[in-house]
Amino acid sequence: MLKLTKKADYGLMALKYLAERPETVALSAKDIADAYGIPAQLLAKILQQLTRAGLLRSHAGMNGGYALSREAREISAYEVIHAIDGPFFITSCTKGAKGCELTPSCTIKEPLARVNDTIAGVLKSISIQDLAEHEHPHGRGHEVNALVSLTL
Repeated sequence: MLKLTKKADYGLMALKYLAERPETVALSAKDIADAYGIPAQLLAKILQQLTRAGLLRSHAGMNGGYALSREAREISAYEVIHAIDGPFFITSCTKGAKGCELTPSCTIKEPLARVNDTIAGVLKSISIQDLAEHEHPHGRGHEVNALVSLTL
């Protein structure tokens, strides 16, 4: 089973939330965290990571907070996940890990690399706008499930 980290899930949720409110100049980490019932301090750190990666802009001051740095349709789910978790690999051997004694006779490394590339391609094809427009039947959150259902 492939599963994103909670941090990546929270990052996707936050960008989706911002994309659903394009008229708002900026929203605080607390506003977003309260909307989804997630830890505000953790979300603040995630939003800072996304800002450093260039996916968000931060606004200081009394009405400060975060806003998307580009149009929601121009930001992919892959970019968000990569900014938070780093490169996406289905298994460590597909990223060129050294030390596996089975490498010379391994018959699954290349097929798994293709699977990895396919999953990355699907995530690159899903924009934050796609998530914002997709209604999930179970209510708040569950962006990972929305990703899966969008690709089926």
